[in-house]
Amino acid sequence: MRNPFLAGAAVVLTAAALAACGSSADGNGPEAAGAQRPAASGPSAPGPSDTTPTPPETTGTPTASATEEPGPARPSAPGAAAQGPKTPAGETTPATGTFTEKQKKYLEDRVPKGMDPAAVLQTGQETCDKLRYLVKADRETAVGAIATGEIKDAPAAVAGLCPQHQDLVDEAAYAYPDGTHTGKALRPGVYRSASPTLNCSWRIEGADGKELASGTSDTGESRKITIPKSARTFTSTGCYAWLPEGAKG
Repeated sequence: MRNPFLAGAAVVLTAAALAACGSSADGNGPEAAGAQRPAASGPSAPGPSDTTPTPPETTGTPTASATEEPGPARPSAPGAAAQGPKTPAGETTPATGTFTEKQKKYLEDRVPKGMDPAAVLQTGQETCDKLRYLVKADRETAVGAIATGEIKDAPAAVAGLCPQHQDLVDEAAYAYPDGTHTGKALRPGVYRSASPTLNCSWRIEGADGKELASGTSDTGESRKITIPKSARTFTSTGCYAWLPEGAKG
C-alpha cells in the first residue's frame, strides 16, 4: 500500500533533485565525493509501491499534505538485485574526483558494466535520504517501509552508506508486513500495527487451521496482538506492518 509519509518523502527528494541539491546532509552523496551527478538511464529509482494504493484519508497517521503524490520518477540506477556483469571494484571511479573508502565499499559488486558508478551511489544515497526523512516524521513508518519493501535495498544502503539507521533494519527483520506468514517464519511474541488503514484485520491459526485469535480495526490506530507458540499461520490485511514489542517481539 502507498503510505502517505513515503509519498511525502518522494516529493521532498524530487524537489531536492530539481534544485540540484541531491547530496546528503552527512556528505555521502556522489557530489560530496567529487562525482558528477549523471543523467543515468535505467530503471526508476526505488520508491513506494503502487501495487495496492490506499487513499491518504484511509490511514490514521497524520500527513504533511493529504493531497501530495510523488512526482514522476526520474531515471536512476538499478538496486543491489540487478543481474548481469559487474564493473570490477578497481574500475569504479567517478567521472570527476574520487569516492571515499565507504562509498567504494558500497559500490563493490554493485555497478553494472557500462553504468556510471555515481548513478548507483546516488540510488543508495536516496534510500538513506528517504529513511532520514521518515524517521523524523514517524519512526514506526520508517521501520514498516523497510519491512514491506516499499523502500527497496534498505539493508544494503544502510550498511554501506548510513549505518546510523541500522536499528531500523534490525527491527524490520522481525516485523510482519501484510500477507500470510506460516511455519518457521512465525515468531511468538507481542506485536503492534504500524500505520494501519481503516480496514485492518488479522487472524492467527494453530494446527489444522484452528482459529486462535482474530480481529479487525476501523480506527486507523495502532493495535497490539500476541502470536503464541502454538500459532502456525498469521494473516494480516490492511494493517501495513506489525512491529515487534522489544528487540525481537
